[in-house]
Amino acid sequence: MKRTHYCGELTIKNKGENVLLNGWVQRSRDLGNLYFIQLRDREGIVQLVIDPERCNEQTMQLFSDIKREYVLEVKGEVVPRNENINPDMKTGEIEVLVDDIKILNKAKLPPFHIEDNLNVSENLRLKYRYLDLRRPFMNKIMRTRYKLIDTIRNFMRGKEFIEIETPFLIKSTPEGARDFVVPSRMHQGKFYALPQSPQLFKQLLMVSGFDKYFQIARCFRDEDARADRQTDFTQLDLEMSFVEQDDVLTLTEQLFKVLFKEMKGIDIKTPFDRLTYDQSMDMYGSDKPERRYGMTLTDLTEIFKDCGFKVFSSAASGGGVVRAIVLKGKAEECTRKKITEYEEIAKKNGAKGLAWLRFTEGEINGGIAKFIKDKEDALKETLSLEDGDVVFFGADEREKASNALGAVRVHLIREFELIEDKDFFDMVWITDYPLFEKDEETGSYIAKHHLFSMPTSDTIQYLEKEPEKVYGILYDLVINGSEIASGSIRVHNPELQKKIMKTIGMDDEEIDQKFGFLLDAFEYGAPPHGGIAPGIDRLLMIMEGMDNLKDVIAFPKTNNQMCLLTGAPDELSSEQLEEIGIDIVKSEK
Repeated sequence: MKRTHYCGELTIKNKGENVLLNGWVQRSRDLGNLYFIQLRDREGIVQLVIDPERCNEQTMQLFSDIKREYVLEVKGEVVPRNENINPDMKTGEIEVLVDDIKILNKAKLPPFHIEDNLNVSENLRLKYRYLDLRRPFMNKIMRTRYKLIDTIRNFMRGKEFIEIETPFLIKSTPEGARDFVVPSRMHQGKFYALPQSPQLFKQLLMVSGFDKYFQIARCFRDEDARADRQTDFTQLDLEMSFVEQDDVLTLTEQLFKVLFKEMKGIDIKTPFDRLTYDQSMDMYGSDKPERRYGMTLTDLTEIFKDCGFKVFSSAASGGGVVRAIVLKGKAEECTRKKITEYEEIAKKNGAKGLAWLRFTEGEINGGIAKFIKDKEDALKETLSLEDGDVVFFGADEREKASNALGAVRVHLIREFELIEDKDFFDMVWITDYPLFEKDEETGSYIAKHHLFSMPTSDTIQYLEKEPEKVYGILYDLVINGSEIASGSIRVHNPELQKKIMKTIGMDDEEIDQKFGFLLDAFEYGAPPHGGIAPGIDRLLMIMEGMDNLKDVIAFPKTNNQMCLLTGAPDELSSEQLEEIGIDIVKSEK
């Protein structure tokens, strides 16, 4: 006989039905004349009642053997709870009077209770992830993830997109992060790479004439993990032919409107706001701005061009900028110790230091106040200073000053919990990114996003002589300060693509070796095309109000890229290494 119902599906409507249930023991109680078991499956928990007057002696004897997490098969009748209705349980109006129980499998005592609000370490949860996933919270998240992906698929099919899989074992090509590489047994000394994204294949599918492609794509990047980044992750990958930027942005907005309605019951406003990269950096010091709180950057360059404080005057008169943010009313809470912490954050983000001052009792004091007393009135007026305000400054090249202040700004917003409506989803497009940036170590140009983005029509003229002035038709979708999707209109002309590759220092031989197959394809009639790739893990994390991707991925890695469940990465046997022709030489660090 097969299971007739899930435990958590039973309601008062099932009164009088004979049911067969399967599940795990949540807990059991012996009240002397009655025995109770809470049985759990993926749909929830139901209470079982073992009555000596109803059950045979064998069933009664089994109760003493049953422990937490034992796997059971149970036959019984659904009856209403005449007393002790539990409003906190989905099945709280009924219980099941047991006729027969089978122990399908025994279980060791688990290292933690299978329940929410655990007070155990993350590492313990990850080591026993299969137990962690039994918890109602994790069960809900995995099912929400499935619903999200299913909704995406339904939307894409409705828009006439074709779902096509692309390979995992590909050629190693530079895309911005380190590749994970896979040695070939059949071609010793040669390697595959795992895809950082399906970038080149989706462009080839446009050349192939499929016009609208998508897939739920697994991607791999050998980067340091952090709260919102894992080494292997999932994204919606899509590409369209014969489109411009607005077509991609409008489609994405339509998708997100459907997703937030289906998943959260929220009617989000479209079209989304738009900021250029330069506007975002100037206002928020970040290309993924947290806009749910103000504290925008204010430019003070003109004020400090002729001041006596050399750090500011040198930056202001030497082509750099002086900018500031104001933390309202927190002067007493910003101790010297805290300000030192903020200074370290600024330094980690490229600043040499972090200048600051307080405004109390109608005048500036502390920090650098004594060096800029002659600018006090201008600061009060420009920054609208009030008693209790703290001002932080950045003085450097435009990008460095903005980056450092932007990082401090985000930290302050989080530390002082300045966002009042945490259930609000702020969505903004960041467009018109610089196509190139300078590598500080080598001084050469590198692609800011990737090599395959079309330059804007008004800056393409600078490609060969002044690459730093070239902007790309690039766009990122940012929600609540997190980058959720990134895309661009792609280059489809082989000669233009070669010029971009040469700008970052690639010669003809390297271009042919790494990208010859793509440029050859472009020779056979590549349509104009573009696309975008929303990150599914990060989107779900934001939707559910979480702070860590590990909570929305079934089997995540730790911050040092370890899988505590399986022990990966692990060593290979000497026989395996010999098969693929690899010797291990451990580097000295």
